[in-house]
This record gives sequence, structure tokens and C-alpha cells, in this order.
Amino acid sequence: MINTVSKIFLVLLVFTSILFSQQKDTLSEKKSSQSLNSLVELRDQLDDYFNDKNFSDAVWGVMIKSLKTGEVIYKRNADRLFIPASNMKLFTGAAAIILLGSDFTYETNFYVNGDIEKGLLKGDLIIQGSGDPTISNRFYEGSQTKIFEDWADSLKARGVWAITGNIYGDDSYFDNVGLGKGWTLDYESSWFEAPSGALSFDDNSIEIKIEPSEINYPAKISIIPDTKFVQLAPKVITVDENSEQSVSVRRLRGTNLISVTGNIRKDSKPISEHVSITDPTMFFLTVLKEVFEQKGIIIKGRIGGIDSAEKNIPSDDLTPIFTHRSVPLKMILKELNKNSNNFYAEQILKTIGLEIYNFGTIENGVKACNDFFNTMGINPENMVMADGSGLSRLNLVTPRQIVNLLSYMNKSDEFLQFYESLPIAGVDGTLMDRMKKTSAENNVRAKAGYNNNVSALSGYLKTVSGEQLVFSMLVNNYLVPPALANYIQDNVCHRLVNFIRN
Repeated sequence: MINTVSKIFLVLLVFTSILFSQQKDTLSEKKSSQSLNSLVELRDQLDDYFNDKNFSDAVWGVMIKSLKTGEVIYKRNADRLFIPASNMKLFTGAAAIILLGSDFTYETNFYVNGDIEKGLLKGDLIIQGSGDPTISNRFYEGSQTKIFEDWADSLKARGVWAITGNIYGDDSYFDNVGLGKGWTLDYESSWFEAPSGALSFDDNSIEIKIEPSEINYPAKISIIPDTKFVQLAPKVITVDENSEQSVSVRRLRGTNLISVTGNIRKDSKPISEHVSITDPTMFFLTVLKEVFEQKGIIIKGRIGGIDSAEKNIPSDDLTPIFTHRSVPLKMILKELNKNSNNFYAEQILKTIGLEIYNFGTIENGVKACNDFFNTMGINPENMVMADGSGLSRLNLVTPRQIVNLLSYMNKSDEFLQFYESLPIAGVDGTLMDRMKKTSAENNVRAKAGYNNNVSALSGYLKTVSGEQLVFSMLVNNYLVPPALANYIQDNVCHRLVNFIRN
């Protein structure tokens, strides 16, 4: 009887085990199917976004990848070359923070080639620049000239109240090629196409402020900072409140003569326009001399580049008196990426060239960057880096290369500083007004890019289940308003944030 019961129990146990195993396999297959279906559904929805008929003549390049599993969530033309616009800054910034380090600082050195006696510098003052892009009020409280005012105080503290000689600017660490390859001359006077230089001041641009006066009288026009380096050709008239307002500000090509024309209404708020300058070194020295004189330092000589000195000034004869150091690179990268500062990008790329190959040129910077790209698995022969900012339409990269770059940075020791330099959706930088009141707000960290008929958005996000994704979306050759490209990119980010693996 016992043996019979045991046999029956054993049979039931085996049968139950088989049934449980089958149910487990079925449940596993069901879960796998649900996960697959959720991914298929996501891909179908993304296809719908990128097949928008408004972009029927355009080309989308997309790649989305899970940083957790390495799985490619979605791709479209992932290995096709696209003009990346300001997404090029991702390459520049990543190379800079890895090759130079997040604590890297610029140095501007001050030397004299004479004695200091009884408040008098009997000789010349030499200022050696290394490409510092931060000599402005961007990181310092006060006016644009606050740094120059502090330098004047430093000179006086060292007993210099008058200079018998000249003030020379040593800009030899960089070449004198200010504009990038492929930059259009149509925007030469625009602030976003300011030239680079080893000695640079206030983003190598100047602010023109236009204010209404009395009707039918010339408007009030001021230059900030107030300097004689630029000249104005003003032709702006104040008109009544019912008249059309139109003001044009542009610098005449190859000069520092700024034309300001048009009409401004009597009830208008002040209008401010920023214009690039030519000859960064002389702009720097001109404003510096003006500030020094305002601070009570007498300068009997002239200003000029050190290569214009009437006599040879050997470096062995120079005595260092003080050094100005910039904020660290991790702070500079925030300006580069959050505000998409083209000037900073070009300065940084030349700085990479200077630090790696001892001379600041775009070519040296690109060469150093290409060596770095090779280490992260990006073949530089399959891309084109023409500048550091993405302003040039000669730049060409693929979505996969951007995703590879972002994935590499995610594993680097400098990731936190790199990640924190990116704009936050709905919060700051160039994404301040995008994805607001959606689940992507304060989640997506990404670099936007825009040029004529080009739009890009690449970066990082986390899904509601905590999975971190890296993505790149590029579109070229579209003819609709850029806001429509932004709309698609933002909706894709919103959908990705809400992606759940069942």
C-alpha cells in the first residue's frame, strides 16, 4: 500500500514539475514577446516621426542606444555622413576635457623689459596670451573691462604708475588665421563668427546699443565698452509710435567701421546688437590701454604686436611680474556647450593644438583630436572636422560616430564634468525653451545644433524605468521652419523617456 502511494505521489510530483516548467517557459516566452512587441512598437512610432511628410525631401540620420545593455534601440542612416552644425562642439569639448583635463587653466603672462623705479617702468610691458577665451565679464562680476581694471590695480600694486616704453601683445602661440574653413563671408560681422586669437577680449565682439531720442532726430547710439577701436557710421532716425521699426547693424568687411542704419520708434526699448571685430590683438591692446589710462596709469609709448617692435626683444631679457589664470576648463565647457559659443570652440580647438603640438592652429587641433578619436573607435578618415564649432558646412559626421563618442565619454573619468556641461531640456542653455512641461524636462541632457537647412540634437536621457539611453538625431536639407525639426526631436525624446520594457 505504501509503495503504491509512493508511486502515485512520485508520478504526481513529476507531472507537476513538468506542468510548472511548461508554464514557466510559456511565461518567459510571453514576457520576451511583450518586450519584443514593446520595442517593435517603439520603432514603428519613431518611424512615423521621421517619415513626417514635411521632411520628405530631407534626410534624417538617427541612432539610439542603451548604455545599460549596449543594444541599438533604433537606427536610420546611422552610418551616413551629415553636416552636424553645433553637434561638432561635442567632439571639440570631449577631446579638450580628456586631452587637457577638466582643471586645465589658461595663463596670460605679464613681463617687463626694464626697471621699475619710483612708480616708473623704464621700458616696455609685454603681455603674452595663450588663447584664453574668458577675458570678459562672463565669469567675473562687473563690466566687460573688469579684468583689465584688476590688471591695472596689479601693476600699481607692483609700483608701476607710468610706462615710458610701449605695450606689446605677444600673440605668437596662435596663428593669425582668425576665421574657420568654410565660414561664409555673409556673416563675417556677426558675433557668432568672431575671429580667434591668442590675445582676445570680450569674445572679440562689441555691443552697439541704440536708443530712441526725439521724433525725427538721430537715435542715441553707444558702444560697449566705450572704445575708439571701432568707428560708427550712424544713420538711425527716431520715428513716431505708428511707424515701422527697422534697424540694421553691420561691420564693413575688412574694417572696424560699423554701419548702423534704419528707424527706431519713440516708444521702443533700447536695441542691442553684438558685432565681431577684426584684429583681436589690437582690439585687446586698445581697450587695455584705455582702461589703464582711466585707472591713472600714464603710458608714454604706443601699443602693438610684439612682431611690430622696432627692436628685437629677447625673452631672456624679460622679467615676469604677474600671471592671470582663467577659470578651469570644466567651467569653460559649460559656456561652450550650454550657450553653444562658437568663439570658445575655436579657441579651445587651437588650444588643443598648442598643448599637443606646440602651436595653436586649427590643423594642429584637428590632428590631435583625430588621434583621440582613434582611441575611441572612431576612424577619423571617415569623418571631416573642419573647425571646432560646427559653423563650417564642411564638417561631416555620422550619427553612429556621435553615439560612439557619447558612449565613450560615459565611461571616462571626466564624464560628470562633460555631462554637466550639456544643456538641460526646459532648464538652461539652448534647450531652455524646449520640452517644457513634458517628462523630458530636466531629464534630457543634449547638445542642439542649427545651421541653414541643418538641425541636430544629441545627448543622454533616462527612461522612466531608469535605463540610460544615448541618442543622436541629425537632419539635413529640409526646407520647412527649424521649429518643425525641433518639434520632432523633442517628441522623440519624450517618447524615449516613457519607453518601458514590459
